[in-house]
Amino acid sequence: MHLLILSSIKDEIGCYKKIIFICLPVVNPGHMQIHYFVLPLLFLGLFNQAAAQEIATLKIDMPSERLDLQVPVSTDLDEITHLADSLLVLVEWMDGKEVPVNFQVEQRDERKLVWMLDAGKPGKRVYKLLQAKPRKVDPVITATIQDGGIVLGNESQPLLRYNYETLMPPEGIDEVFKRSGFIHPFWSPAGKELTRIQAPDHYHHYGLWNPWTRLEYKGNVVDLWNLGEKQGTVRFANFISRTSGPVYGSFEVLHEHVVFEEGGDEIALNEVQGVKIFRHKNHQDSYFADISIALNTATDHAVILKEYRYGGLGWRATEKWHKDNSEIITSEGKNRTESDGSLARWCIVQGEIEEDYAAVLMMSFPTNYNHPEPLRIWPEDIYDRGDVFANFSPTKDKDWVLEPGKNYRLNYRFYVSDKKISAEQAEALWQIYAHPPVVEVELSN
Repeated sequence: MHLLILSSIKDEIGCYKKIIFICLPVVNPGHMQIHYFVLPLLFLGLFNQAAAQEIATLKIDMPSERLDLQVPVSTDLDEITHLADSLLVLVEWMDGKEVPVNFQVEQRDERKLVWMLDAGKPGKRVYKLLQAKPRKVDPVITATIQDGGIVLGNESQPLLRYNYETLMPPEGIDEVFKRSGFIHPFWSPAGKELTRIQAPDHYHHYGLWNPWTRLEYKGNVVDLWNLGEKQGTVRFANFISRTSGPVYGSFEVLHEHVVFEEGGDEIALNEVQGVKIFRHKNHQDSYFADISIALNTATDHAVILKEYRYGGLGWRATEKWHKDNSEIITSEGKNRTESDGSLARWCIVQGEIEEDYAAVLMMSFPTNYNHPEPLRIWPEDIYDRGDVFANFSPTKDKDWVLEPGKNYRLNYRFYVSDKKISAEQAEALWQIYAHPPVVEVELSN
């Protein structure tokens, strides 16, 4: 018997497969001739130039509720391996085949492995984490600096713009209404703007933004929301990070909550705001936007966010929406007429925009202060048209004391879709957000 290596091929995850031929001599007695039967065999990893070594098996049990979309999942990478990110490959075991899975590694005190999971397939999902040479993958979501802002999306379709440069109010309006550090536009997957800024009825409204209306500092209560009061503002201070990748694009920035005083401005509160967008390449009609707000007092003085009917993360929605073409549904079954002042885990705002449709599900994380959070929703008869404003307002019914030397955090997720969202879908999405799928890890020997 003879062995002959004919060629090698490289598979999708970076392994070389060698095609081995076994040559079997067979003698024909009548003619004294020798014939060879050539049997091709395929060996994975034999004479491997970049052998894939299995590190761990990751298993996830998905609930029976079907959601026709991809949802973000994650697990602690440092609990599995300390290998560099550049040496890792993730595959899903499907129908006896290894299917490559895009992933990102989030760099914090501990590394986190993040990928998208198809929520439309209930039951056990099995993944393999391998040591191998990764294939090249282009970013699905990019974070680019453009004309005084950071845009999350891609070249053909932006999804969210954060404005770090100060925007002045319209000509003839007091300059006190200028503002930086806000999100606008916030686009639907179809490219429709979902936010509005500097509306004539509220020049201090800035798309998606995060001021507090009654902030007590050094014994004085100031208003950082209503800029016309000339008591303070919130402003962009610096960049912290910016990330593009095949699973998500993100940025983190520093905001300063500033009190205007005769002797000069004083920073009462520092805020680190993080925004992260997840979007799967096979689901272009929807995406997730996670917004985190980390608060820390800037001095040794406590800050008290006083009870008031609105404050915190506010959303002034597009002027294309009004009472006749939009609706609001909350986790407690409230509609727009009933929802203001009610408590909610999630809130749907959706409606027609010209020839299209757009839907946004706002979700509050269970660890947020005063969760389930009070809502501030504008009534249907406001300004006759019934313009839309929605706000998770944790201080709507009680104070929030921020002590020096402590960190405080609010987390929100927005699910944005071109399709109408039902209450059942919203509840399933909130459950996945509040109680992420558990990743069972089995380390390989």
